[in-house]
Amino acid sequence: MILSIGYDNKYKKNIFVEYLGVLIQSITYELTTIKMKLSKLLRSNQMNINYFSKFLKRFQVGFAGLLLFSLLFTFCTEKAQLWKLKSSEQVASQYIANNPDQYSEFNKLIGLTGLEPLLSIRGPFTIMLPTNTAMLDYYKLKNVSSLTDFDAKTLQDLIRNHIITNEIATGDIGLGALRDTNAIGDYLVTEFQGSDIILNKTSKIIKRDIVTANGLIQVIDRVIDPLTKDVYSTVAADPSFKIFSDGLSLTGIKDTLMLISFKYGTTTARTRFTVLAVADTTYQRYNINSVDDLIAWTGANKTDNLKIINNPFYRYMEYHCLNGSYFLSDLTTSIYPILSHDNNVAFTIDTDYKINLNSKTKKYTGFNIPASNVPTKNGALHVINDLLPVTDPEPAVIIMETTDFFDMKQGDYFGKYYMKFGDGVHTFAKIHWVGDFLQYYYKPLEPVNMHYDCLNMYGWWSLSVTFPKVMKGKYTMSIFQPNWSDVTNCVAYVDGVMTPYTYLGAKGGTGGVAGLQKMADVDFATTAEHTVTLVNTSYGGIWWDYVRFDPVK
Repeated sequence: MILSIGYDNKYKKNIFVEYLGVLIQSITYELTTIKMKLSKLLRSNQMNINYFSKFLKRFQVGFAGLLLFSLLFTFCTEKAQLWKLKSSEQVASQYIANNPDQYSEFNKLIGLTGLEPLLSIRGPFTIMLPTNTAMLDYYKLKNVSSLTDFDAKTLQDLIRNHIITNEIATGDIGLGALRDTNAIGDYLVTEFQGSDIILNKTSKIIKRDIVTANGLIQVIDRVIDPLTKDVYSTVAADPSFKIFSDGLSLTGIKDTLMLISFKYGTTTARTRFTVLAVADTTYQRYNINSVDDLIAWTGANKTDNLKIINNPFYRYMEYHCLNGSYFLSDLTTSIYPILSHDNNVAFTIDTDYKINLNSKTKKYTGFNIPASNVPTKNGALHVINDLLPVTDPEPAVIIMETTDFFDMKQGDYFGKYYMKFGDGVHTFAKIHWVGDFLQYYYKPLEPVNMHYDCLNMYGWWSLSVTFPKVMKGKYTMSIFQPNWSDVTNCVAYVDGVMTPYTYLGAKGGTGGVAGLQKMADVDFATTAEHTVTLVNTSYGGIWWDYVRFDPVK
């Protein structure tokens, strides 16, 4: 499109300049939208990164040339006006490029990897930005002289390790890990040394919360080396955990813990584990000086088959391995399933991080916090300060999100945007429904939902979710929905048995206010999975966030 507007005085010229500014802003917005869509393909590995970068550069250059030609053609007698960006309006890539005395080496990395167009779009991003000194120190550590000595994949991993596709201010950082993974799917671990924030045990944030037009920059004093070791290899590489790592090897659990990813449908899924490791010095306090001693302590015999689930030594080792990666900031007062899902470990978070707290004796196993929170390629590694015998933990409050399922988390929509599903039978293993559609609802500006997401349906519907195993015992079961005006009334079934309670939503003038409401009194005789089904009794919506089990003492 070529814009031609005539004018015969300075007033009309100013109008044109204002109009042109609006036009450029509008076109820039459309370009940004296109870039975001392309970057989404990039993150899902559907587009080659080099092709992506070249395409955007050519597109930008072509558009700039067309606009310039139009300007010159229509106003050849006028002196061109240049728009200068204020510093607060710079996108991240501009800020880095405009400060070569501090960040020229990282800017070279951006150029070599072709990510300048990506870091120029709307974002938001958080960039952990190493200084030039940090980059040069990294070259020495890796025995190279410059970035060009690395291969292409290493460069891609290196830069993506420092980029998070969300905005994270230092005020949002606690002891544990950042809430979002970086661009290669790994969590950056966070801890404190005095008032300093340390990332992945090595890198200190030395300049905080630099605001750019498309996110935040945190300047760091050391390059964050990309993770490569799985959680088992990380334990085994430390000689102070020889007894524990030998146990993981003899039971065959190490094979599971070494799995970083696997084929899942047409994509590749990442694994996540949490290991509660015991140091040799802790075992030695109980006269356990070898793995043979540990086998005997558990009541097993070293000539037994140690790889079967009902062997007491296998049970002991597995009890230290949880499904999912839980850094200290992730832990809440609740119970967490071990690998086999047939037993749980209880955490109580108050004045300390307490494992399997005994309410009568007040005894518990704690964490060696400085040695914990170790990041690995497929999970979190913690060190505990005492033995952790296998037990059935006391019943505790359990909150289970309706969206917290492996197959749902594999979708590129998860934690990012809405998604609708039509097949209520085959789409998910643990979620089934009858109705027009099920929607994964995500809106980060609405903190009324845990992690900003929930399951949504509208019209006439039934929705069933089979939740992970709950420890045997008596509980009050409640469900939570936000108090929105279109939440309607529904009844509940637990394992196919209708409960005597009705959930009262705010729709229809029934006096309900949604929120957390009791739906059942249950007495579970065994530790098992349980299915909760909600069926509406009046036309309207469901925005089911979580189910809660409160133990009855």
